[in-house]
Amino acid sequence: MTKLGYDVFVSDGPARAGELRMPDGSPLFWNPLSTTLISGEESAVLVDPPFTLQQIDAVAEWIRQSGKTLTHIYATHGHGDHWFGGPELIRRFPTAKLYATTGTIELMRSQATVGREQLWDVIFPGQLPDTPVIAEEVGPDGFQLEGEDLLPIEVGHTDTDSTTVLHVPSLGLVVAGDSVYNGIHQYLLEGGNGGFQHWLDALDLIDGLHAQHVVAGHKNRDLPDSPEAIGETRRYLQDVVTLVAENVTPQEFFDEMTRRHPDRRNPSPLWYGGLGLLGANRAATS
Repeated sequence: MTKLGYDVFVSDGPARAGELRMPDGSPLFWNPLSTTLISGEESAVLVDPPFTLQQIDAVAEWIRQSGKTLTHIYATHGHGDHWFGGPELIRRFPTAKLYATTGTIELMRSQATVGREQLWDVIFPGQLPDTPVIAEEVGPDGFQLEGEDLLPIEVGHTDTDSTTVLHVPSLGLVVAGDSVYNGIHQYLLEGGNGGFQHWLDALDLIDGLHAQHVVAGHKNRDLPDSPEAIGETRRYLQDVVTLVAENVTPQEFFDEMTRRHPDRRNPSPLWYGGLGLLGANRAATS
């Protein structure tokens, strides 16, 4: 069997359009996005393609420079920023097919229709490709790259429903999607009504894979793909749960989370997450 390797490309998060701003009046930014290329001697699998046209161009050039034949593109979950670029990359690399689990495909359909109308085209006007849902279903047996198994593992709700990780046992690798964050503030808006506890349970499951390398879906490009990010994601969520239970204001939530996690980058999702979790109509101190 071929010995596999992997590389990660981190796309910078674009600024969001719209009236919502940070507490200091600065614009909101999307999180930096990780795209992983798992390579054998001749072929490669891409995990979590990015979503804006500019990001797609950069990742396409990265794939070309690898010299590998792209055979699969896999989406860990249905959020548009982790798969909108897939159909365009298939057009550019027709040797590949786009794959996802049944639950991911269901969320893809929502993101490609209502999601685009209500969110994606509103905050990123003119920046997105066509997004037909062309993904083929893949089960727990996954697929192979040059004789090595790549296994989708269902982990349930993390920062959205029906999420998975891609486990590559021969590499000791987990491509974790948005189940794990690494040095970046986390997306929280879908964590109410028990969602955070489900996310914590998912982290226990990922821990049980005993990976040596864990690629977070959103990461600080300067940090290693260490399994320690699992525990850091867990501690962040536990702090969120504590503060939400205390019913603090959005501003208090933002201030305390940034105090507790001062090295995390891009506080934008923390701010709008706090507004959503704690009530945008509550008075936020300036």
